[in-house]
Amino acid sequence: MTSPARYTPTNAIDSLPRLRGRTPLDPSALVLSVLIPVYNELHSIEIILDQVHAVPVRKQIICVDDCSRDGTREVLERLKKEGRIDTLIFHDTNRGKGAAIRTALAASTGNVVIVQDADLEYDPADWPGLLEPIIDGRADAVFGSRFLGGPHRVLYFWHSVGNLLLTTFSNMCNNLNLTDMETCYKAIRGDLARSLTLTSDRFGFEPEVTARLAKADVRIFEVPISYSGRTYAEGKKIGWKDGVAAVRHIIRFNLF
Repeated sequence: MTSPARYTPTNAIDSLPRLRGRTPLDPSALVLSVLIPVYNELHSIEIILDQVHAVPVRKQIICVDDCSRDGTREVLERLKKEGRIDTLIFHDTNRGKGAAIRTALAASTGNVVIVQDADLEYDPADWPGLLEPIIDGRADAVFGSRFLGGPHRVLYFWHSVGNLLLTTFSNMCNNLNLTDMETCYKAIRGDLARSLTLTSDRFGFEPEVTARLAKADVRIFEVPISYSGRTYAEGKKIGWKDGVAAVRHIIRFNLF
């Protein structure tokens, strides 16, 4: 478990005695479990781990390789030997992103967990903004929204339309007012995350975890994040079929 310089959000310690009805987390006690599902990310996995290590927070890095076939496994084994990964788990068959996250979550021990994709679309430099509402005691879960004004790469129009429709439908079912249900960045108190019943194997993880949090009636915050989406030529994996499946997942986890 890596232990860089202590992370202290702005005014967090000074504000603790004045909090009312909050559940603050002592910044010095923070351990962030970083859950990294990996599938065929040979050219990005080492870069994202460099970015993860650059964030000054005590962390537990858990990588789950979902049966990569492009040489990623060998790179992960080397990085584990170098001490840059705390826990490394291999799936014998390709089970999907949701399954990889569940495996990583089960191995986690941190008092906060966050999912980190290995494809460089999400920047760990945004973590402090995600962690602050939890440390400050205002939130149990924080979603990083790509649509609240953060810098982002300009890409597919129909992807943004699909995201809006899915988020709106999810909000209608959950009675929430999120702007980005499908975001990868969801920081959740560790005990809460590990108590959720999660079953989705592929990209249904996002609507499922959102529904579970809504049903648990926890405090959810949203903060802006940056986003550097990649094209299909660059390796993007999610497609329209996953969007259709997301509709089924929203119905399944909210209405049945």
